[in-house]
Amino acid sequence: MEVTQNKIKILAILWETGRPMRSREVAERAKLSVPSSTMHLIQLRKKNYVFSPKKSLYTITALGKEVIGLLKIDKKKALAILSSVPEKAFYFYSAINQYIGISTDNLVDFCKKIQDMDPKVIEFHTLRGDFEFWFHDLGDEELVKKMKIISKRQLSREELQKIVYTIVKSRCEELISISRKAK
Repeated sequence: MEVTQNKIKILAILWETGRPMRSREVAERAKLSVPSSTMHLIQLRKKNYVFSPKKSLYTITALGKEVIGLLKIDKKKALAILSSVPEKAFYFYSAINQYIGISTDNLVDFCKKIQDMDPKVIEFHTLRGDFEFWFHDLGDEELVKKMKIISKRQLSREELQKIVYTIVKSRCEELISISRKAK
């Protein structure tokens, strides 16, 4: 099967969204008809580029991520990204020189803290590219790419917080799953 531009576009949409999607939603975002979207998703599923965790829902697989140019994460890399790195701690600010007294030194703790944080803080760091820089320091280029996409969207503070939390939570779950697999 040739991986056409439409299939690559579908894989990118599934990756960017970071959650299982229905064919209709994929079709809307890819600007395709529902039958065409469904046909592409079925073909991608046969090649193990997408997975269907539940009837009529699709999500990208590790193999699908490789097709769109993302690096494969092994157990060692997943553990490294998830590990605590005190010397690379992230300090949260609400504005320049306004530290809010909260820091984190690992991705799982970061996820927990941003869930209930003032959305103004999330907006401040997103607009400056601080999260991208920190994710890069942790070695997670996939999160860096997702944050670049998110930072370009015109979102309310609350929407931004929800999306950042969702993608980081999803990534943590994925990395934890990879880190628990036998070598």
